[in-house]
Amino acid sequence: MLSKTTEYALRAVTCLAGQAACGKTPSSAEEIAGITKNPRRYLHRVMQNLANADLVESRCGSQGGYSLARSAEAITILDIVDAVEPLGRICNCPLNLQSHTSLCPLHAELDRAYAATEEAFAKVTIAGLLNSTNPIIPLVE
Repeated sequence: MLSKTTEYALRAVTCLAGQAACGKTPSSAEEIAGITKNPRRYLHRVMQNLANADLVESRCGSQGGYSLARSAEAITILDIVDAVEPLGRICNCPLNLQSHTSLCPLHAELDRAYAATEEAFAKVTIAGLLNSTNPIIPLVE
């Protein structure tokens, strides 16, 4: 359901939030790529999308790198998905059939699923993921 690009963005933001929680900010693209196992060459595009959505910021120079533009408590999974590849809601007939003045049962059901997914993603913050009671810590072996 989610593309590799979205997966890479979710990993990158989670990584930055984890680094910030440990007092390590900013983080270099090299560091992020290593921790998240994101392809280094592709990471630049992902980070650019996140910066354009005001989720991350970058600084140049020897003390530069990437950091979160807002707190992990204020960033949801939906924010990240929307920054990279928003879920495609279905507002009208994808086939442009003139007789379909409203969604047919198939596309209405698909759109309900997309709406439910958006709602679920909007409820989960990055801080919530990092503070989970699950013994498995994101991005840590």
